[in-house]
Amino acid sequence: MNVENLRAKHPELLEYLKKEGYCEDYVNQIRRQINHILNKADGKNWNSYKDVYLEYAEKSESEHYLRNKRTFLGIIEYFDLHGLYPDRRRRQKIVSRESYHYLTEEFKAVIDYYCAAEKKRGKKDTVIYGESHNAATFLYTLQEKGIESLDDITEEAVLSVFVSPDGSLRRSGSYKKNIAAVFKACIPQDPVVWGRILSFLPKLRDTRKNIQYLSPEEITAVKEALVDKNSPLSLRNRAVGILAMNTGLRMCDIAGMTKDSIDWDNDLIFINQQKTDAPLELPLSAVTGNAIYDYLTQERPKTECEHIFISERSNDRGLKSASLGNISDKIMAAANIRQNKGDRRGFHIFRHRLATELLGKGVARPVISKILGHDSPDSLDTYLSADFKHLKECSISVERFPMSEGVFLNV
Repeated sequence: MNVENLRAKHPELLEYLKKEGYCEDYVNQIRRQINHILNKADGKNWNSYKDVYLEYAEKSESEHYLRNKRTFLGIIEYFDLHGLYPDRRRRQKIVSRESYHYLTEEFKAVIDYYCAAEKKRGKKDTVIYGESHNAATFLYTLQEKGIESLDDITEEAVLSVFVSPDGSLRRSGSYKKNIAAVFKACIPQDPVVWGRILSFLPKLRDTRKNIQYLSPEEITAVKEALVDKNSPLSLRNRAVGILAMNTGLRMCDIAGMTKDSIDWDNDLIFINQQKTDAPLELPLSAVTGNAIYDYLTQERPKTECEHIFISERSNDRGLKSASLGNISDKIMAAANIRQNKGDRRGFHIFRHRLATELLGKGVARPVISKILGHDSPDSLDTYLSADFKHLKECSISVERFPMSEGVFLNV
């Protein structure tokens, strides 16, 4: 494992962390991890940062300890290998991003070609990353089975990645879809080879987990917590919650709002959506506008930062979208709902709630799609499962079908 670049440049990473307001303890932990790598690399049989992590995993079973190690090693790896600094929007985890570095040169060339071709076509970086990452893990799995070139790939080997010997499914339809996207982009290289490999991919349907929607009682509790002046919520968190509840905006778009995003004279919100890169115009209700105004005039620190919502840790930096998850947790706690382990508490359920409420009121799907900033009305399909009002209208009476006596006694 070559650590010369890290040895020469790691002071730049530490200086960046200090400048961006990371706490002293966090910076010191990164420093200690770097020193450990630099001091031990020559005497260890490390080939990558994954090997460093695996050594920790052999010594400890503490998930908290290992999670911190993955985070720190991920930050160091991204800086060392890619020259990237942490930005608080992503959690760098070392193990999940290693497959590419273990690939043969031929398999690496596949990923490199795809990334270059799709970037040239204008595909978003986040989509390219997700698809290329899945393709890299797929190729690495084949490589571990002894397959090291495209010509060696067989249908049996491909199917073994997706289906276990007992017939159970190992990989999802979305995983297969991402792999197919990479391979299709490579068709111009060799239509025959890639046509053959694509034909080996199984036909899988995309599946989605049931969404834990907000019940009417929970919605009432959240609304009461957001307007209750005695609740522990700050004005910022109230404004963010009311904005999410009434507009269904994505977390990244709420965090990205600037002073120019609001037209106070005409009661309008203007944003450029980060997910679709499309402009979106929404009405600014009095309740939402008053909540934002109270925060701006009574609590927001004086700063030259153009973002509306400011980080509590640094007055000159806008709120990051990842921080909105913590705000949602605080809102749920103030409302005394969703406090069990595994309960869904993210702001996306506010977005889901708005969609289902509008569907229940008979608002046309294209209108709802426009409000939510969807590219296609078909994006609403995932919300239909909670549109109970119209689902009940589609129910069929069971009166025509004979039932044994006592079937419904315990219902």
